[in-house]
Amino acid sequence: MRVALFVTCVTDALYPGTGRAVVALLERLGVEVDFPLAQSCCGQPQFNTGYRRQAEPLVRRHAGAFTGYDHVVTPSGSCAAMVRENHPRIAARSGDAALERAVAEVAPRTYELTEFLVDVLGVVDVGAYYPHTVTYHPTCHGLRALGLGERPRRLLEHVRGLELVELPGAQECCGFGGTFAVKNAAVSAAMGADKARSIESTGAEAVCAVDNSCLMHIGGILSRRGSAVRPVHLAEILAATEDGAGDGMGDGAEDGGTGSGAR
Repeated sequence: MRVALFVTCVTDALYPGTGRAVVALLERLGVEVDFPLAQSCCGQPQFNTGYRRQAEPLVRRHAGAFTGYDHVVTPSGSCAAMVRENHPRIAARSGDAALERAVAEVAPRTYELTEFLVDVLGVVDVGAYYPHTVTYHPTCHGLRALGLGERPRRLLEHVRGLELVELPGAQECCGFGGTFAVKNAAVSAAMGADKARSIESTGAEAVCAVDNSCLMHIGGILSRRGSAVRPVHLAEILAATEDGAGDGMGDGAEDGGTGSGAR
């Protein structure tokens, strides 16, 4: 099985440790992982802001970069949703039959990481070890657009040493919403503060999610509150092993990582 990693802009620029965790995890499970260097932004910021035509060249580039792979895997529910739901719409409106065909090949083969693990590989126990208390925040695109459901929780429940604690109001948005946080900063901050209080009430050492963008927003609010709770991408938990490989315990300062290690 030949899989391409779609790392996403936020992960590539700010949290490369998550991308490395995905590769380490998939290779541990016997998957051959490639990284197409031609990949770039999926066009979500442009599309969500109303610049639909400006997103088209990015859709074209994306389809070209990921053509020919068995599957495309990404550590982002929002970017997976953008590719699967909106790339076909953009291609259909382009009037370019070749682009429509390319998107029709790539979009259905694109999976958020937990979908790929559970639905394609058929695994829920990936051999991970993470001896910390963790609460899980289901991000909006993963919850509502992709319908990830219990997949992330099932994977977390099989991590040795991990104690999963319930998050009150888990299905409430954290307030990030991409450009929403810029256009509606006060509302975004208020929603984030509500989410942070809920997270702190669990007593967990770490909060995890499937989107680094949401974790960035939540982590910033937690940091300003002086909270000891650390944000961690689910991929970094699943990549962690008992021998310390990919344990996600760094502070994030060296490589731009999430600072995911619970302390």
